Amino acid sequence: MSKKKILLTGATGYIGKRFLPILIQKGFHVICGVRDLDRFVVPEELEQDVTVIKLDLLDATTLNSIPEDIDGAYYLIHSMSTSSNYKELELKCAINFRTALDKIKVKHVIYLSGIVNDKNLSKHLSSRKDVENELAKGTYNFTTLRAGIIIGSGSASFEIIRDIVEKLPLMITPKWLNTKCQPIGITDVLSFLEKALFREEVFNKSFDIGGADILTYKEMLLQFGKARNLKRTIITIPVMTPKLSSYWLYFVTSTSYKLATALVSSMKVEVICKNNDLSEILGITPLSYRESLDKAFVKIKSNQIASSWKDAFSSGGMDMKIAQYIKVPKFGCFTDARTRKYNNKQDCIEKIWSIGGTTGWYYANWLWRIRGYIDKLFGGVGLRRGRTNENAVIAGDSIDFWRVLYANKKEGRLLLFAEMKLPGEAWLEFKIKDEVLIQTATFRPLGLSGRLYWYSVLPFHGFIFKGMLKQLTK
Repeated sequence: MSKKKILLTGATGYIGKRFLPILIQKGFHVICGVRDLDRFVVPEELEQDVTVIKLDLLDATTLNSIPEDIDGAYYLIHSMSTSSNYKELELKCAINFRTALDKIKVKHVIYLSGIVNDKNLSKHLSSRKDVENELAKGTYNFTTLRAGIIIGSGSASFEIIRDIVEKLPLMITPKWLNTKCQPIGITDVLSFLEKALFREEVFNKSFDIGGADILTYKEMLLQFGKARNLKRTIITIPVMTPKLSSYWLYFVTSTSYKLATALVSSMKVEVICKNNDLSEILGITPLSYRESLDKAFVKIKSNQIASSWKDAFSSGGMDMKIAQYIKVPKFGCFTDARTRKYNNKQDCIEKIWSIGGTTGWYYANWLWRIRGYIDKLFGGVGLRRGRTNENAVIAGDSIDFWRVLYANKKEGRLLLFAEMKLPGEAWLEFKIKDEVLIQTATFRPLGLSGRLYWYSVLPFHGFIFKGMLKQLTK
C-alpha cells in the first residue's frame, strides 16, 4: 500500500522545519514546496520519505510542479515583514495556491492563521483573514487553525520576550503591554496541525487554538523574568506612539524594523480564543505559558533548537535567493585574502563551524559589537540574531549579521553574505585547501560611497582579519 502524499508549504520556515519529521513519523510521504532549492537541506534520515519541489506561490507557473496525486496540504506561508505591500502579495499567493489545488483531487487543506476575532484588525491580521477567505473558496475540504502568540525555542515571540526581559531590569513600555492574549506552546501548535488532518469533524470550519492561560503582554514578561529568576519592573506610559513603540521594540530586541512595526500594530488587538472546542475534538490539553517556557529552555540548554524565525530571510529585511549570491564576484570588487597553515584540520573546521553567536568572532569581538551597534542605528539587523545552533550550520541560516550561502563541513568551506547595512555587497569565505585555511573577504562597492567605505575600514580589516585567521588556525 502506497503512502499518502502531503504537500507542505513553508517547509523552510519556523513551523515547517519542525513539522516535517512529525508528518514522516505519521507514515506520510511529504512533498516540500520551497522557493529556493539551494537553501533547503533534507536531513539524511528523512530523504526517502521526502520529495522537494520548487514552489513560488507568486509565480503561478511553478505550481505546475505540484503532483496530481497529493492527498492533503498544509498552507504555512506568511510574509508579514518582507515588504510594505505584503497584504497584496499574500492574497496573490492564496489565489494561485487555491487555483492550482482546484485542478487536482485534494481531500483536505489546513491553513495556520492568526486569531482574528476583533473588528479593528491590524493590517497583518486583516491579511491573514483575507487569505483564509480566499483559500476557503476551494473545492477541497478546508480547515483554518488560528493561533496567537507562539512560544517555543527560536520563535519570534519567545526571542523578543527573551531579549526584553534579559536586557532590561527597568522597562518604560507602551500601553499596549496591557493588551490581553492567549499564548500557545509550539508543541501544542504542532499537535493541532498533526491531529486535525483528515478529521471530518473539522472539515470546512475554523478554530482558535491557544494555551491554558490568558495573560497581558506585561504579565508574560514578568512571568518570563520569574522563570529566569530575574526581578523586573515594568512601567507603562500612554504617550508612546506606534512609531516610537516600533523603534523601542527594534532597538531593544533582535527583530527588524518592518517586523517590529507589524507586531506593534497587532499587539494593540486582543487575541483570545473564542472558538476553542478543537482541544476536546482532538483530545489535546494545551500547556500553560510557564510550561511552554520551561520546554523552550530545555531545548536551548541542550542546544536542540530545531528552527528559528531568525533564519527566515525576512529577519534580515531581504528577499533573496541563495543562487544569486553563491558565486562570489571578482570584477569590480575589493578583496582581503589571507592564508595560514593550520595545526589541526578538524579543530580548525570545528572553530569555523562555531563562529558567531555566543562564541563570537575569535578576535577583537569588541570591534564586531561596535559594528553591530552602528548597523542597528542605521536600520540593520545588528549582532543580536546570533545563531540557531552552536555548532551546526546549513545554507540559509543566519549568523549575527551574516547569511549562510554555502556550508559543507566535509569540504571545509563556509560562505557568508552580509545582511548589514552597506553601500555595496559583502561576502566572507573560509576554505580549507592544501593544508592551509584561506580566508577571503570580498566587497562589491555601490558607487563612490562604497569605495570610500572600503578604504575607511581597511585599517580595521588588517587588524581584525589577521587576528581572526590566527585564532582559527591555532
